[in-house]
Amino acid sequence: MTYEQVKSLKPEDFKRLCGVRPETFKQMLEVVRSPSQPKQKTGRPSKLSLEDQLLMTLEYWREYRTYFHIGQSWGVNESTAYRIIRKIEDTLTKSRAFTLPGKKRLANSDYQLQVVIVDVTESPIERPKKKQKKFYSGKKKQHTLKSQVVVDQANGQIICTAHGKGREHDFQIFKNSQLHLREDIECLGDKGYQGIQKLHNNSRIPTKKPRGGKLTYEDKKRNRELAKIRVLGEHINRKMKVFKILSLTYRNRRKRFSLRFNLIAALYNYELSLPKIKSS
Repeated sequence: MTYEQVKSLKPEDFKRLCGVRPETFKQMLEVVRSPSQPKQKTGRPSKLSLEDQLLMTLEYWREYRTYFHIGQSWGVNESTAYRIIRKIEDTLTKSRAFTLPGKKRLANSDYQLQVVIVDVTESPIERPKKKQKKFYSGKKKQHTLKSQVVVDQANGQIICTAHGKGREHDFQIFKNSQLHLREDIECLGDKGYQGIQKLHNNSRIPTKKPRGGKLTYEDKKRNRELAKIRVLGEHINRKMKVFKILSLTYRNRRKRFSLRFNLIAALYNYELSLPKIKSS
């Protein structure tokens, strides 16, 4: 299935196929095709067009099949599929066209931020050969990589991310990310961020039930109200994990996980600015 065969699909069907809307695909294609991008000087030219190479990369993220199966679908060798996908990812990253606003925005008074939501999601990985305990998540009962997202509650935009190993506590990842939040910004988190008020006084987390006691009616009511706002972070993580590379067991080198996570997060932000798809 080539790009010529799928470009006439309805926008909602195109997004179901590769995870992004046709407008996003065209913008990504412009970046990959940009004259400023370095040209390949050696070797035979690829028999796949740039459109097909980009579609292959999105298909890999969306379905997360092996390079062998992706290569068989596109009529290329397994190693060729690997090189094409890596080249497209590196081109998109180096272009800086799809990037997150960054954590500096949280400290800059020029940006209008009132409430941010912090949340951590976990992606399973294969059992490491070394230092297995550092990646073992007691919550998930498996080896994982953790990813923290900071979201603007007003518009749902992902501001920045941070990553850690499965054994690391959510609050520890927050401390390691060294976020410098303005005092006027309210930060909302879940119970995994116990102690966040020591770093940022203007923070809210659910009230934890005391040992051997019960929560009061007012505490339960505040927790429900906070959960209604904070659930936005959970929804964003779900939308990100439409790309199975983030939800299925990650088989690739762990060093490249954050690059792919940030690219997908930037694509999510880009689509927020697009008009909603009209249902037929």
